[in-house]
Amino acid sequence: MIVITGAGGQLGSRIVEQLLSLAPAEQVGVSVRDVAQAKRFADRGVRVRRGDFLEPETLSHAFEGADQVLIVSASIRGAAAVPANRAAIDAARSAGARRILYTSHQAASHHSLFAPQLTHAATEDHLAAAGVPFTSLRNGFYATTLGFYLGAAVETGRLVVPEDGPFSWTAHDDLAGVAAAALASEGLFDGATPPLTAPDMLDFAAVAEQASEVAGRMIEHVVVGDDDWKASAVAAGMPEAAAEFTLGMFRAARRGEFAVTDPTLEKVLGRPAIPARQVIEDLLAPR
Repeated sequence: MIVITGAGGQLGSRIVEQLLSLAPAEQVGVSVRDVAQAKRFADRGVRVRRGDFLEPETLSHAFEGADQVLIVSASIRGAAAVPANRAAIDAARSAGARRILYTSHQAASHHSLFAPQLTHAATEDHLAAAGVPFTSLRNGFYATTLGFYLGAAVETGRLVVPEDGPFSWTAHDDLAGVAAAALASEGLFDGATPPLTAPDMLDFAAVAEQASEVAGRMIEHVVVGDDDWKASAVAAGMPEAAAEFTLGMFRAARRGEFAVTDPTLEKVLGRPAIPARQVIEDLLAPR
């Protein structure tokens, strides 16, 4: 039995979909906070059970009988994220899983300027110390993050951001494909993987250029100071903590934390990675 957490989310749901092309549905289980989110999988014969990282007692039932557990990193900001991920790792070990996988990030580090990377690094430490064979999938930066910026940019003609640097923008579908392959081929990865990224990097100036081409109108890349950007974001309704969190991403980018690419993802997929340009096109497509 292979159990995947977070099957109601963007990454987890895609991993399940792709795994079902590689393994029988009766060998696949999902752990979700709301079982209604996984009805489409239940209808196809996947075992669906409720599991919540913040309620560790639910995880023993969700992970029951699992040979492998793929833990999609908790979508929690702040200090609660690491204990939540640790609880899932501990539950998978207690359930008897002989292999645990975790969706980490290519920039995972105890010294990162972007808070999620500290979470990933601490979780990887716990995973390595769990005494169970493990795989830490060091995913490239989610390309869909651009959606938080492009809508307003197209409306105003200005992409206003702090100073940044190159990002390893990588599509969810590609990352899901690698995760599914890792689950179906247990010898594929051992320990932390190489960076799982698309081959090209874009900074926000390049994003503005490509978005201009896709949208058919000029989108100017405007760089502002951190304090000015934060003040504008808060004035527009963003909570101050969220604005500071986002600034961490830009600070890490300009230090080069996301300026990494690697051929491993394309080798595992056996095809070219989805380019950031295609993700931009999808994000700007009429709804």
